[in-house]
Amino acid sequence: MTDCGASRRMARAKLVVLGRDNCGKTALCVRFITKRFIGEYDHKKEVTYRCRKTVDKEAIDLEILDTVNKECMGPAATSLESSIKWGDGFLIMYSVTDRSSFEAVSRLKRLIDHVKQTLGIPTVIVANKSDMENGRTVRTEEGQALARDLRCSFFELSVAESASAVEAAFGQLIREVRLEFHRHLLAMDKRSRMLQMRHVLKNKLTRSKTMQW
Repeated sequence: MTDCGASRRMARAKLVVLGRDNCGKTALCVRFITKRFIGEYDHKKEVTYRCRKTVDKEAIDLEILDTVNKECMGPAATSLESSIKWGDGFLIMYSVTDRSSFEAVSRLKRLIDHVKQTLGIPTVIVANKSDMENGRTVRTEEGQALARDLRCSFFELSVAESASAVEAAFGQLIREVRLEFHRHLLAMDKRSRMLQMRHVLKNKLTRSKTMQW
């Protein structure tokens, strides 16, 4: 891949937001894109948002897929797998006031690993509704421990109260997507050099045998 081609690819990223209903996925996306908070949403199909953001002084065009709640089993899993195949990076969200949404995080991460057939896929876990302490059922330490176990970055925040925290979570995911892309480029470059070396050695061996003959 040429430098020009790599540069074009790095200018785009496809992000997928996963999680149970009512944990704030759509509010998170809208907050990130517009900085505005709108509390109530009722959509029953996936929505793809497009925007341009600057992260670490580098502009990037984003497609953000806001998924509807789907279980990780049965016919719905096929559609969810298609969404995962599409994505470059993943944000898994739960609400600190809903333990079932927290328990879904591990299942979603396992599905990502299964579909992508590799570990280390850029994934950020976001715990939302940290402003609702009276209704909290998931402690901060539980979220941190789960993120460590799953080897994911972790943010606990309130979409309603902090646009900057939302920016930080998305910014971290974009950095991880970029890093993974550079690793992929390096691996491809290494493989290309190895193939070139094999070709050169094969030609030398062929010439050597011809001269001996």
